[in-house]
Amino acid sequence: MSRQHFIDTLDAYAVNGRTVQLWLRDDDAIKPTAALSRLLEQSKRWNAPMTIAAIPADATTELARLLIELPLISVAVHGWDHTNHAPASEKKQELGLHRGEDVVLARLAEGLERVAGLFGDRAVPLLVPPWNRIAPALVDRLPSLGYEALSVFGPERDGGPLRLVNTHVDIIDWKGTRGGHPMDSLYAEAAARLGSGNAQSTSLGVLTHHLVHDDAAWDFLDDFFALTADHPACQWVPVSALMHKR
Repeated sequence: MSRQHFIDTLDAYAVNGRTVQLWLRDDDAIKPTAALSRLLEQSKRWNAPMTIAAIPADATTELARLLIELPLISVAVHGWDHTNHAPASEKKQELGLHRGEDVVLARLAEGLERVAGLFGDRAVPLLVPPWNRIAPALVDRLPSLGYEALSVFGPERDGGPLRLVNTHVDIIDWKGTRGGHPMDSLYAEAAARLGSGNAQSTSLGVLTHHLVHDDAAWDFLDDFFALTADHPACQWVPVSALMHKR
């Protein structure tokens, strides 16, 4: 029923002349893999732009050669090396203040420079914090490093120093199977996101991690792309369109 509710929600959007701007962010890429190739093939098949959040310290030239030829793919900065610096008593965090603000900012500046150098015009000045966590004090400093937007998980909040372009549906069940969530629960989350606002255009960000996808994860993506590709209320957009949305 949740899948049908999502379809009904999209249909209502279409009747009212509203649009859902869809985007997908896939985290943790460092090199070409069979799973990444499968995800990129979905992008090509459905003509759906995707954003690959690459780990700058470990990203390879082989990954750059793969992505540089794919105009539908953009590459964001996934922290520096995806290393946890928080103590065991806290949630994992690379971009906290545990090492001092200046150290973290230096790594983020280096990360942006390396992604731009490796991926050329596929690179976008978008920071994706590992584990979707970043100390608020650091956010205020990001524009001075050249970042134009930040992407974490959850509803966007206005009033920050730079644009938030968040994801809203995480397809992986991190606290349970560590594979894909059941399809109906994912469609329920997507429908809830679309029902939460009244703007003419609403964004819906899907978060994936290709390295841990199981059959449930791939099945959902296949179904989601097929459902949204030709729906009159749906528009798959590059993340740059959301970064500069007025």
